[in-house]
Amino acid sequence: MKIAFDPDVIRYLSITDMVRKIADMGFQYIEQSPHPQILPFYKHPRASKEIIKEYKDAMKETGVKISSMIPIYNWAGPEEERRKAAVVNWKRAIEIAVELDVQVINTELSGDPNQPVISEEMFYRSMEELLPIFEKEGIRLDIQSHPYDFCEDGYETTDIVKSFRSPNVRYLYCAAHTFFYDKGKGDVSSMLKYAGDDLKHVIIADTLNQELNCRYIVNPPGVNATIHQHVGLGEGDVDFDAFFKTLKEMKFGEQDDTIAAVSLFGFPEKIGYQAPEILARIQKELL
Repeated sequence: MKIAFDPDVIRYLSITDMVRKIADMGFQYIEQSPHPQILPFYKHPRASKEIIKEYKDAMKETGVKISSMIPIYNWAGPEEERRKAAVVNWKRAIEIAVELDVQVINTELSGDPNQPVISEEMFYRSMEELLPIFEKEGIRLDIQSHPYDFCEDGYETTDIVKSFRSPNVRYLYCAAHTFFYDKGKGDVSSMLKYAGDDLKHVIIADTLNQELNCRYIVNPPGVNATIHQHVGLGEGDVDFDAFFKTLKEMKFGEQDDTIAAVSLFGFPEKIGYQAPEILARIQKELL
């Protein structure tokens, strides 16, 4: 198992300083999330020759490697022209992954929750074109559902992943999305076990249960939006005792091809101590 850090919370740093910071916190791997100079959200990749060289030099200096990259594109959006543009973006992102020797890409379904049937059709249309490329390049695609997506349900998303019947398409469980996955129940053990052997990737951060009364107050009530967090363990409602216990029973940490990524957003002033604490717990619980 590779233990990685998602640098979204420090993306204001230069590429070199970002990599050095992650190394200083004790991580050997980076889960490279959308970055304005590499893979910006929804836009065509920006990674220039200079940025790629800087990244490679920083990794050589620190010994840190990239475990996985996260492109986010509207490949399941309901508009065909936008979907086609997203596929173009995807193809370039795959080229960048190959250039950086990255063998795992993880992403979201990225559709419209108000048009779920059309979005699912678009998603499969995109995958029909992209899956042969992933397979040709030997890259694994780990997919998660996300709050405010055409499918938020963890069980259904697992079924979508399994429908491809390909070793290059696997399931990702994000702990910070737990209460969207099963409508507020938070039964992490059942959801992890349901994914079974297709579970190859977890994202670790806490969040409050949005289904409980007054955990969040949104005005006006009933606004068409979702809200969640990626905060330190113990700052939310996720049952991490059950989370780690189940992963240990599944021998998740004993597999060479699994990834556990620490993904803390919103509080850069806390990561200096929170990230190493979570790293230590992952090592204690799963290795």
